[in-house]
Amino acid sequence: MRILLCHNYYQQAGGEDQSFAEEADLVTRHGHSVVRYTLHNDAIKTMGKLEVASRTIFNRHSYRELRQLIRREKPDVMHCTNTFPLISPAAYYAANREGVPVVQSLRNYRLMCPDAYLYRDNKPCELCVGKLFPWPAIKHQCYRGNRAATATVASMLTVHRLLGTYQRRVGMFYALTEFGRQKYIQGGLPEQKLAVMANFLDSDPGIGSGTGGYALFAGRLSPEKGLETLLSAWRQMSPTLPLKIVGDGPMSDVVQQAAAENPAITWLGRRPNQEILSLVGEASCLVFPSLWYEGLPRTIVEAFAKGTPVVASNLGAMAELIVDDQSGRLFEPANPEALARCVSEESQRADGWQRMRAAARQRYLEKHTAEICYDRLMEIYRRARENSSS
Repeated sequence: MRILLCHNYYQQAGGEDQSFAEEADLVTRHGHSVVRYTLHNDAIKTMGKLEVASRTIFNRHSYRELRQLIRREKPDVMHCTNTFPLISPAAYYAANREGVPVVQSLRNYRLMCPDAYLYRDNKPCELCVGKLFPWPAIKHQCYRGNRAATATVASMLTVHRLLGTYQRRVGMFYALTEFGRQKYIQGGLPEQKLAVMANFLDSDPGIGSGTGGYALFAGRLSPEKGLETLLSAWRQMSPTLPLKIVGDGPMSDVVQQAAAENPAITWLGRRPNQEILSLVGEASCLVFPSLWYEGLPRTIVEAFAKGTPVVASNLGAMAELIVDDQSGRLFEPANPEALARCVSEESQRADGWQRMRAAARQRYLEKHTAEICYDRLMEIYRRARENSSS
């Protein structure tokens, strides 16, 4: 099969960029031919506001480029990881015009929320879900705290809802969890075109020992990740399990101060991926106190692969991924007392965290290996081709 992979890189690299690269490697390893079409948001620096707005809604330049590329390369399917903002939904029209079926990954909630997170004021927000025109987002300046920028994204969504772009121009979508799939059905995407394919790891890192005697947080240090909940829980926990924090971000100063004041907390800053995997494998547990629904956090998949149980907010994707008291523990979101209680209770048990390691590892083996996800992706491509020919 010849696969055209499309991706719009953000100015700050993130999980979608990694997923784009890993899916390309995955299908290449299985003998498929890959063609890439990419744009980068750095190009926005050379554009005026009106040009950015116009290209966000429908980029005629990418439309022409993609049609030429498709004619030359003759792909069997076009798979878009991210088209926002510069590739735009014009990609779907280019593929349709050339008779190529389209698959679109849903790695955030952009198609029903201009800010992509369904999150506002430190809690989940669904005011725009199911609305033809997402006016609440404009009212609250949800995208980058800028009303004009939010209006541009809202206009893009509204125009393509009116045109039926998402219903008619895309052969298949896939969300990362059943939770995400159900949210998108509520948001108006056709149920019969919505599949689920989880994140995977390129290779099995092998199970860890879990004997490090510490809890680990690994991720972006930002408010939506629940850092205040995490730090508050460790201020009141007794007895205290040592906490290691890996990552940086806008709350780095807050974490640094907490580490200076609390000897149980160590901030390690950024670390290479292999070192993080090792830290995950030796940890008693991974702590994931996120305040938003999440897509499917790669850190949780890595924890499962290493056999490390996860203590997470009972919310969104986390509530689906973690079986409470088997592969980890769930606690009430934004409740530091509940988090502290979960960690303390488990740490004081005779069998402690070790009792959950087998179940955590089994979740990885059943849902998140590269081979399982490859088979699922091929099925999604097949259904996209069927939907496009019917």
